This record gives sequence, C-alpha cells and structure tokens, in this order.
Amino acid sequence: MVNRLASERSPYLLQHADNPVDWFPWGDEAIEKARRERKPIFLSIGYSTCHWCHVMAHESFEDRAVAALLNEHFVPVKVDREERPDVDRVYMAFVQATTGSGGWPMSVWLTPELQPFFGGTYFPVDSKWGRPGFGDILREIARVWVEEGAQVVESARGITERLAGRERATPAAGLPGLAALERTSAGFRHTFDARRGGFGDAPKFPRPSELLFLLREHARTGAGDLADMALVTLRAMARGGIRDHIGGGFHRYSVDGDWRVPHFEKMLYDQAQLVLAYLEAGALTGDDFFVEVAGDTLQYVMREMTDPRGGFHSAEDADSVPPERATDPHAHPAEGAFYVWRADEIDSLCGADAALVRLAFGIETGGNAPSDPQQEFVGKNILHMPYTVDDLATRTGRTPEAVRSAMARARMSLFDARLTRPRPLKDDKILTSWNGLMIAAFARMARMWRGTHAADEPDPYLQAARSAAAFVRDHLWRAETLTLLRRYRLGHAEILGYCEDYASLIFGLLELFQADPDPDWLQWAETLQRRQDALFWDEEGGAWFSTTGTDPHVLLRLKETYDGAEPAASSVSALNLIALSGWLDEPVWRDRLDATFRAFGPMLETMGRGVPMMAAALSVYHAGPAQVLLVGASDGPLERVVLTGYLPHAALLVLTESQRVALSGVLPLLAATRPVEGRATVYLCRHFACQPPMTSVAEWTSTVGRSAGDVRLDS
Repeated sequence: MVNRLASERSPYLLQHADNPVDWFPWGDEAIEKARRERKPIFLSIGYSTCHWCHVMAHESFEDRAVAALLNEHFVPVKVDREERPDVDRVYMAFVQATTGSGGWPMSVWLTPELQPFFGGTYFPVDSKWGRPGFGDILREIARVWVEEGAQVVESARGITERLAGRERATPAAGLPGLAALERTSAGFRHTFDARRGGFGDAPKFPRPSELLFLLREHARTGAGDLADMALVTLRAMARGGIRDHIGGGFHRYSVDGDWRVPHFEKMLYDQAQLVLAYLEAGALTGDDFFVEVAGDTLQYVMREMTDPRGGFHSAEDADSVPPERATDPHAHPAEGAFYVWRADEIDSLCGADAALVRLAFGIETGGNAPSDPQQEFVGKNILHMPYTVDDLATRTGRTPEAVRSAMARARMSLFDARLTRPRPLKDDKILTSWNGLMIAAFARMARMWRGTHAADEPDPYLQAARSAAAFVRDHLWRAETLTLLRRYRLGHAEILGYCEDYASLIFGLLELFQADPDPDWLQWAETLQRRQDALFWDEEGGAWFSTTGTDPHVLLRLKETYDGAEPAASSVSALNLIALSGWLDEPVWRDRLDATFRAFGPMLETMGRGVPMMAAALSVYHAGPAQVLLVGASDGPLERVVLTGYLPHAALLVLTESQRVALSGVLPLLAATRPVEGRATVYLCRHFACQPPMTSVAEWTSTVGRSAGDVRLDS
C-alpha cells in the first residue's frame, strides 16, 4: 500500500510513500484536516540523503504500531527541507531556540494554526541513550493535547511571538569598520587547530566561506597566518578521509577531529564551494596541488552529478548495500559501504603496487576504521593519505614519478572495482540555488584552464558551466513573468524560487560572465537582481528576506543571518552587488550594499565568525573593489599571468578585440580601453576610471604582486 506521498516528485517524500504512516505533503489538505478534526500536526522534515532520517524511518515510520499512533492522534506531514527551506527555517528556529541544537530529521509538533509547541531531531523508537522513545513521546503528547490543549495552544502562540520578535533586529548606525574584520580574524586564530587544520574539535565541517574570508583578509592585510590557516585546512581535508580519493569529491563532514572518518553523503553545494576555495588557494600559492583537487572534484561532478540536459543533481547518499551482501534481497544499506575497503581487496586489485598503496592510503590488515554502534566498519579501511608523494618515495625507494604512476594505476583499479558495488542513492532533483553555486565553480575553473592551456584546446569546464546556465534558463526561468523556479525533476519545474535561488544564480552568472564574456549572462544577472530586490528586499531594515511573505502557511518571514553549510542569501548578494556595481552604474545597488552591511553590522561587530561570507564581502568592500580588463587577448604570457593570479578583490574580463567591441555598448567601462599598439593590454579600474594601460608581465606584477603576502591591488 502507498500513501499520498506516492504522487509527489521529491525523492525524499517518495522514500516514505510506502510507510504505513498516513503521510500528507505540506499544504492545504493536511492543514484543513488538522483544523477540522482539531488534531495537532506531526511535522517531519528531512532530505533524501540524510543518514539519521533513514534510521528513524526504518525504526519508527515503517513500524505499524508507531504508525497507528501517528495516524490516530496526529496529522502526519512530511517536508523535504531542500525543496521547502522556508518551512524548514521557521521550525528549525523553534527547535534551536527550545533545545539548543538542531539537525535532521527534525520532528516538530504543531497546533492546527501551525504554531510549534514541542520539537527535536532524531528520536529512537524506544527509550535509550538517555533519550525518550518516539512511541512514548507520541503517547504523552496525545494525552497532553486532549487534557491540556488550551494551555498548549496558548504556549505555542507565545513561542511564535517571541520567535517573530527575534527577527526585528535594529541595524547598526554606520558601516562596520576594519575593527570588525580584525575581531573576526582573531576569532579564527583563537579556535584554529594548527596541528590538524580546521576550527575547534570534532565534528569538523568543511565550511568554505570561512576559508574564503581568511584568504581575502590575507590579501587585504598581508597577514600570512590568515592564509596559513586556510591552506593548512585545505591540505588536511584533501588528504583526509573526508575526500573520496578514488572517485573524487568530498563527503559532508568528518565525525572526528582529524578529517579521517567522514559522514559519507556528498552534497552538491559542498563540492561547489570547496572548488572555489581550492582554486583560490592555487591562485594564491601557485601550487598545482590545490588546482588538481579542484579539477578532480569537478570531474566527479561532471561524471556522476550532471543531468543529460546539463543541470546538476543534488546529492549522493551515505548509505548503500555492502558489496558482500549485494545479492541478499533483505540486506539493509550501511553507512559508507560503497567507499570502504578490506586489506585483502587492496592486495588483490593492486598486485605489485599493493604495499605502496597500503602505505599511501593508510590501509591496515584489520581495518583502520573506528568501531561504531552498527558495526558497519569492522575490518574495513577508510582511505586517507597520511604521506606526501615525496614521503612515499623516500619510504619505498621509488622516484616521485614512479609513485604517481603507481597511484594512478591503483586508483583506476579501485575505481573499476567500485563500479561493481551497489551504488548509494542519488537525489536527482535539480535545485536552482545549488546549480548557481556550481556554475560559479565551473566558471572559475574555466578561467584557470584558459590561463594554463592553449586557446584552441577544448575547455570542458566552461562547457559544463554554459550548459548548466542554459538548463536553468530554459527550464527554471520564466522570462515573460520574471519568475524563477526552485526545483526541476522528471520534466517538471515547480516551487517559486526563494531569495537564495536568485542570489546564487546571480553569483554563478557573474562568474560565468567573467569566463565567457557574453553580454546575455550579465544582462540576465541584472534582470534577476532587480527581480530579487523587488521580491525580497527589506526597505526598513536592510538586507533581503528569505521569502516573499505571501505564503499564508509560512508563519514567519525570516532572514537567513548565518553562513552555514550554504552561505546566507544576503551574504552572497552583497558580493553580487559589489560585482554588479563595478560593471553597471546603478546607485541604488551601492545604497543597498551599505544598508546590508548595516543590517548585519551587529553580527559582524560581535560574532563575525557566524557570517564569514558576509565578512568576506566586507573585506572586499574595505579593500576597494576593482575591475581588471585585459583587452586584445591573444593567448600570450600576460593573459596567462592575469588569469592565474590571485585577485580576490577584483572582477576580471579577458577580451579579444572582437569581444571588446561587442561589449562596449553594454559596459561603460570599456569605452576608454584599447589594445596598445595591437598588443594585449591590461587596465586596472575603480569607480569607472582606469589607471594607465600595462602591456607587459613586469608592469602587471609590479602593480598587483604575485607572491603570497603581496597580492593587494594598490590604487
């Protein structure tokens, strides 16, 4: 038997379509039933690749006794947080305020008026680990609702009012200054793990916006330790178990402090942001290692996460059926089963290279993975790289080139063997906001590619960025009504876009315009920005709301004020307005940028670590945003140096003469630029005025610097 979720298109909701729970999707039918029958709503929020969502589903939602309790006493509602971040954000604010923490699956009980009165995250089906069992909770809430319902409703109303009050923050009187950036840097210094990289102890999350802030502040101030914190962290993640050393890409987070033991799901937004951080590290240091990690990650996305139409899929699960139980129809998926290895498998697959591969990947005969409650990792190894290539060469008596060749052979052998294993589930929905971030990553890689390859060599990264942008334009954008949609799956585009969809897509298009100077990309970004402002801008308090506020079933109109796994829409938008204001003379954008910094001023002044992407935008603002225009490009040394250099405070265009002419009617800044004596010529511009032209690498490097600690753009 199936329930109402069988007609939904969300992969997460479809996972629960055959539960005995009488689930409703979020919407009128469920809410009307709750009000008609005066029953509380049980709201369960999660996403398709969430490990503990799977656990709770198996333990509770597949259990007929638990389902009977839910069906009798509640109106059970399922929400995919990735499709409906507006609903998730409201009730996550409640759970965090009342329990001190949050996460998924999120379990919240609501009055029929949608006001929350009790909540938490994962609940085991039976009482254990000091946590009440889910069945006991259901029985107690059902009792309290019947016996004390009026008090519950009144309490829920008061909680909702307090949550709404928290959103009415007073903007700062003036713009946050350099002291706010210095305090934010000091906060990172205080929590930095110098031995293992990252900040604080376990669990460790890859939060690229932190690293992007540190790299920008290094570029602005010349403080070497800020760059070191970012570079040490990026190296540690790249060598740790959090990275998939066989197939590419990064897992969601590390459960330990050494980046060794990951939670194995892979999210598109992580790949996108980490690529940007690794590319910036490569540009800053000139170290190919960082660029290679970025390229390896994008190859994974192209191979495994790209829809045939060009958009990017959302995620891959942490769980899959262990290969040794692949033929068992009753086998349950296990965390990390696709990624871990027995030592004898390594020996069999790698032959004469096995000893080197064991050493390189930290393989132990009895397994290197920690014990866990489900015993999923017994005898298995999580691949990580405790040694550099030079270390391995010294330890094995091989040359570094021989080590690299052997490791390349091993990776291919392990990759081929892994193809025979049951794969983790892939969430194939295409989300506009995450696609915008990934378009930005591919476009940034395309600029690096152009700086290191011949002009006539096909660029797979630029093609991927173009294809994804075209997909969003063709399937998720309604130009006639200026409407952006959030989600595409199975031929259907649905759900009105949120502020984060507009902001991230604009971000991707501005990066794509710098890699592919087609005026259509810039003009679309401009149109989207104006539409975003019309729908979400807060005239009174500054910055952008997450929603339009028109959905009567969403209790609160919130602003995202934290840069977490995904950066807040206002943080991305601040960077967007800096870039757009450099290309197009629009005073209202400069005013809105100032208002946004004032809106986030209290946070930036006192808790800058909570908004590192906004702090990165503030760093660019105080450094003095610039535009770099290289005209008359001809695949020469000046072009290569400009394209591969580190310019975090500048937007960049590299144009052939025909491209310059084509764009002159769109960009006022180009009017005063010309190739000098037919040679490639670079201009450094601010406030729609350019410095004298430069035609040699020596002139350029003396102006902007090339080495770490000397990358500021002098006015």
